[in-house]
Amino acid sequence: MFGIINFEAFILASLLLNLTPGADTMYILGRSISQGKKAGILSALGIASGALIHCLFAVLGLSILLAKSALAFQIVKYVGAFYLIYLGIKMLTSSSKASFDLTEKVSNVNFRKIYLSGILTNLLNPKVAFFFLAFIPQFINETYSNSPIPFLVLGLTFITTGTIWCLILAFFSSKLSEKIRANYRFKIWLDKITGSLFIVLGIKLALSKK
Repeated sequence: MFGIINFEAFILASLLLNLTPGADTMYILGRSISQGKKAGILSALGIASGALIHCLFAVLGLSILLAKSALAFQIVKYVGAFYLIYLGIKMLTSSSKASFDLTEKVSNVNFRKIYLSGILTNLLNPKVAFFFLAFIPQFINETYSNSPIPFLVLGLTFITTGTIWCLILAFFSSKLSEKIRANYRFKIWLDKITGSLFIVLGIKLALSKK
């Protein structure tokens, strides 16, 4: 159907790949634990939106440029790495020991920025584009290789399963944040750990190769 082969195997592989911890998973966990359930959910939706854009780019053939152009790869890679490092530094420096009103702190979180950060975190990772180009075509019949429909169906299927997992992850990890916010000192250290994690992810992305 639609030129798709081994669809059941594709769903199974997608689930296993979504369960494998990566930069997106760590981003959602960091936001959920340090800033609550809503922040985690919006992070997951932001990641899904970024993946959807990657999928559409791949369907339109734009990601092929990224796969073939070393310059394009380097630009996107370093912009993404810089953004992750920026997020990490911001988390390391934003914790204030003067305030202990945790309810107010969480309510003042800019959820719009968290959603946009999720989009950028995924969108500026060139490996996501390579994933769509390398993984999905394996489940498309060669006679339909020039058709965008099977690519779009498989891409949306992968994004749907990934979003469901990310939302589950955000929901349950945010439960831990309620206990963490009861101990503000621990939360400060958690912010530092999360910020450090983002910096490490940024450095790892900057050093990555095709």
